[in-house]
Amino acid sequence: MTPSYTAVPFRHGLLSISAAAVAWGVGGAVSALLMRTGGLGPVGVSCWRFGVAALCLALLPSRRPRADRGAARWRAAALTGLGLAVSQCAYFGSVRWAGLGLGTLITIGAGPVFTSLGAHLLLGERLTRRAAAAVALALAGLALLVAAPAAGPRPALGVALAVLAGAGQSGLTLWARSGGSARAGTGAFTTGLLCLLPLAAVQDLHGLLPTGGDPVVTVPALLFLGTVPTLFAYRWYFTGLTTVPSTTAAVLVLLEPATAAVIGVLFLGEPLTVGLLAGSALLLAAIAVLARE
Repeated sequence: MTPSYTAVPFRHGLLSISAAAVAWGVGGAVSALLMRTGGLGPVGVSCWRFGVAALCLALLPSRRPRADRGAARWRAAALTGLGLAVSQCAYFGSVRWAGLGLGTLITIGAGPVFTSLGAHLLLGERLTRRAAAAVALALAGLALLVAAPAAGPRPALGVALAVLAGAGQSGLTLWARSGGSARAGTGAFTTGLLCLLPLAAVQDLHGLLPTGGDPVVTVPALLFLGTVPTLFAYRWYFTGLTTVPSTTAAVLVLLEPATAAVIGVLFLGEPLTVGLLAGSALLLAAIAVLARE
C-alpha cells in the first residue's frame, strides 16, 4: 500500500534529503583531496569517516531509553553499518579510479534506477508518470556520463565501483522505506568501521594512515568528513525518508553529483567536457521534474 504524505513534513523531508546530498557532494571533494595529498586509500578514508562519526556519538550523552537497546536495535545497526561500508568504500574507490566528477555522478545517477524499480517491485510504491520521466532523464544523463572521458587512471574499474556504490545506497533507502530501523547511530558507524578494518589490513594498510600533506589541512579535513557529510548527512537523509517516497529521494540525491562535479572542475582541475555538462544538465532536469510533483 502506498503511504500518504502530508504537505509540511513532506517539504521538511525534501529539505533534509537535499541538505544531505549537498553535504555528500562536498564530502566527496574532501575525500578526493585526502586521497591525492594525504596518502590515504579509499578504505582508509572510509575508516576515518566512520571512526570519527562513531567517536563523536560515543562522546555525546545518549537520550535513548535503555529499553530500546535490545537485540533488534543492534541487528538494525549491523545491517545499516554493513550497507554503509559497502556503498562508501565502493564510492571512494570510484572517485580514486574514475575521478570525483564521474565517480560521483555515476554512483548517484544509478540510484534512481535501482531505487525506483525496487520500490515498485518490492514495496508496492506507485511509479507516477512524473517519477518515471525523472528516472528516464536520469538514465539518459547517466549514459552520457559513462561515455564521457574520466579524470581517473582506471575508469572501467571506477565505473564498476560507482554502480556497486549506487546499488548499496539504494538498498539502504529501500530498507529504510520498508520500515527497517536504518539509523546513523554509534552502532552503525562502528559496524561499518569493523567491516572495513580487515580489508584495510589485507589490501590497503599503507593507505590507512595519512602519510603526506599538511597536518593543518589533513586533520580538519578528516574531522569534517566524519561529521558533516557522515554523522549529520546520514541523519538528515534517514529523517527525510520517513516522509519522502523512495524514487523522489533517489532523484533528489542527484544534487550530490552536481555539487561534486562543480567542485571537481573548479578546485581539483578535472576536465569540463560536453558529456559532463549534458549529463549533469539531464540529472538536474530530473530533479526539476520531481520538484513540481
